[in-house]
Amino acid sequence: MRKSSITNYIIAILFVIIFLFPVFYVVFSAFKPTAEIATQSPTFFPRNWTFSNFTNAFARGNFALYIANTIFVAVTSTLLAVLINTMAGYALAKFRFKGDKVILVIILSTIMLPLEVIMVPIFSVLRFFGLYNSLWALIIPPAATPAGIFLMRQFLLKIPDEVLESARIDGASEWRIFYSIVIPNAKPAIATIAIFSFMWRWNDYVWPLIAISSPRRYTLQLAIANFSGEYNVDWNSTLAMSVVSMIPMLIVFLIFQRQFVQGTMETGMK
Repeated sequence: MRKSSITNYIIAILFVIIFLFPVFYVVFSAFKPTAEIATQSPTFFPRNWTFSNFTNAFARGNFALYIANTIFVAVTSTLLAVLINTMAGYALAKFRFKGDKVILVIILSTIMLPLEVIMVPIFSVLRFFGLYNSLWALIIPPAATPAGIFLMRQFLLKIPDEVLESARIDGASEWRIFYSIVIPNAKPAIATIAIFSFMWRWNDYVWPLIAISSPRRYTLQLAIANFSGEYNVDWNSTLAMSVVSMIPMLIVFLIFQRQFVQGTMETGMK
């Protein structure tokens, strides 16, 4: 192995340790009793391991409901995002119609708009349709994203037009082509959109804070942020639920990691 490669590996390992140190510190702290968390000489590993932080959090904080709300929002929003972004990307990649380039430019230009700029208009629309303080207020607005549409379009451009034309000549409808040819060939891009969409909805805090007012409809991140008293913070339960909130994202990434890497590489090279 070349000396430069060894140096690159060492640098990469150091960066991994630096970035993962806070994560592992939170994970190990979730298993510490209160005395160890509040001590002035903190330790990395727990001296006395305990699972009471997790059981107390579920017993006192109603986190089972918050987790169920978050799973419903994240899964439903991800399914909608995958369907809409795939259909829009397919239309912009394989159909030619008047104004298609203009529509693509308009979609891409919205990437430059931060969420804070469009929060008020989105909130007004939700209030108008009676969706305020409902879980659908967290699902519908991000159902289509400009980044997802662009990623899917770039990926689907590599599908030969001849394959689609052959299917049309054989009598296949556009819906049959979409489900039988486009979706199977777009699995890497779909996995990429699914991971990002699930991650954004699972970790979202700002928009649920605006769109939700009833504690019964809190998502997990909103519940963790509000799980504190007037004069103190229950760090044990907060750390425990923070660890629980990491698990679904880790599972989703491990399931789709191969397709995710393939999708990002092929889309970037296109």
